[in-house]
Amino acid sequence: MQYVDVASRLLLLTMFALALGSKIYSRRAWGEFVESTRAMAVVGEARAPAAAVATAVAEGAVIVLAAVPLRWAGSAAFIIAAGLLGCLAVAVAMVVRRGKSVTCRCFGASQTPLGVSHVVRNVLLVVIALLGLAASFVNGSFDPTLSAIVGVFGAILGLLVSRWDDLVSLLAAP
Repeated sequence: MQYVDVASRLLLLTMFALALGSKIYSRRAWGEFVESTRAMAVVGEARAPAAAVATAVAEGAVIVLAAVPLRWAGSAAFIIAAGLLGCLAVAVAMVVRRGKSVTCRCFGASQTPLGVSHVVRNVLLVVIALLGLAASFVNGSFDPTLSAIVGVFGAILGLLVSRWDDLVSLLAAP
């Protein structure tokens, strides 16, 4: 189970680092993220900037805590990630249910509107965070070489998650 912990940490760390970086690398990118949060109309127009900041802070917390090689830090990272991703899954589902066309700004500039595939992605990530949380409580020895391999695997999966829209369109193409 320690390998599930390592792979899950690196998947979430990579994915959230790319997500946060894409939101804060420029004023324009941040503004687009805040506007997409406002367009979702889940928290109310006045609270959208605060929700965007809370999202960025939670993403940053997951990144830092997932990088700390202590059990409590990993557990905290998984709890925050599961909570954030669960909230995002519900928010996106509400947008999809209302039939609104809101551009996904999860990983920066995109023309893809939020859809069912984004709900699926977030629910899968919640499951990964919960599996990582369960694994973080298991004691035992592990092989450092195998840990490095599963860590690289987790990071690669994190990169793939950041390209979710591209993968969905690729798989949906005739």
